[in-house]
Amino acid sequence: MDVQQKLTILADSAKYDAACTSSGAQRSGGRGMGNTVMAGCCHSFSEDGRCISLLKVLMTNHCVYDCKYCVNRRSNDVPRAAFTPEELAELTIQFYRRNYIEGLFLSSGVFRSPDYTTEQMIATLELLRRKYNFWGYIHAKAIPNTSQDLIYKLGLLADRISVNIEFPSEQSLNLLAPNKSRKAILAPMGQITQGIKSGTRDLALYRNAPRFASAGQSTQMIIGASPESDYHIIKLSAGLYDKYQLKRVFYSAYIPKVQDALLPAAGGEPPLLREHRLYQADWLLRKYGFAPDEILSEETPNFNPFMDPKCNWAVNNMQLFPIDVNTAPKAQLLRVPGIGPTSAARIVTARRTGRLSTDDLKRMGVVLKRARYFIAAKDQPTGYKYTKEGVIRSLIDPSVFSFGTEQLSLFTPSKPAIGASSVIEAAEEAILCLKATI
Repeated sequence: MDVQQKLTILADSAKYDAACTSSGAQRSGGRGMGNTVMAGCCHSFSEDGRCISLLKVLMTNHCVYDCKYCVNRRSNDVPRAAFTPEELAELTIQFYRRNYIEGLFLSSGVFRSPDYTTEQMIATLELLRRKYNFWGYIHAKAIPNTSQDLIYKLGLLADRISVNIEFPSEQSLNLLAPNKSRKAILAPMGQITQGIKSGTRDLALYRNAPRFASAGQSTQMIIGASPESDYHIIKLSAGLYDKYQLKRVFYSAYIPKVQDALLPAAGGEPPLLREHRLYQADWLLRKYGFAPDEILSEETPNFNPFMDPKCNWAVNNMQLFPIDVNTAPKAQLLRVPGIGPTSAARIVTARRTGRLSTDDLKRMGVVLKRARYFIAAKDQPTGYKYTKEGVIRSLIDPSVFSFGTEQLSLFTPSKPAIGASSVIEAAEEAILCLKATI
């Protein structure tokens, strides 16, 4: 099998790993090839929203594990291939020289054993770093049950390293991935966290100390293949952020591709709207200071499909509004739908020189279409007066009407026009959903 055939098989096998994120690292390549910048290397996207600036590929799709959800599981009849370290390193450099990519995302099935597979990945990265003098961005997936020494070597060669947690609960993991265990997944996550902390301390003392996973670590969860609620998922994510200082938790809507009695039927639609809501909630956790129990609860464990989580929270807490943008602290401003971290910082700075009107807020980037129902300003000192049902009707998320089986797009999607009757029906359902949360 030639390299082109291997690439076709192994690039297609890698498409289920989520990796569209900024690099998070800042480094000049010096006399070598490539560099990393904080703005990230994932800035080039295809029409359906997928990042194309990384070569995203598996070392091999041979696997000794038989995870029920995985296309590459041992018992599934698919074409198999494996790169040698030399082939993959040369391929990466040739792609880089042609300006096809800026970096590498490297994962792998488990061939022979976790240690053997990791040794092959390390050999590839050593060739790139030392033989080809390549200092572009590299994201490597660590394999559970790999020895600590090999995890450490992998972290010294990669900018970002990640371990997939796979499922939100240990019960689902044991059921759908019997060869994996929660302990085997969390152990390397803890080691990576300690390695990053130690590397940071060493760099403070020694300028040329080796960098360990300088862009941090991330993980990925499969959504929709197991029965856990949205509340369970965001509680777990908050715990992972707190304990392991993760850069990102990725949520991957399960795409039914294999047949199994424990999984959704093959050919079904992936839960893309649910994935979208989880990313919105994740943003609230990381950037807006929300706690999981503020977003959802045991009584209301799943997202309102008709409204984004921040709007849903605001409508459920109308007694806290309106807030005066000229006096409210930044933490309160961040609770207002339509006000983000950038616009909140601008408001805090600008109001020192005078009271702000709604026109001022619009120029600062505030989305008044959502914020107007929750704020008071210079030209509207008591805020707007609307009924709760009227606010709900105005805040229905239009993306509800456009989610289908295609991956989310960064560009304007082609979608059917939304009729008035559809909006009215959605509003009525949104009100019912909201009443169920009160």
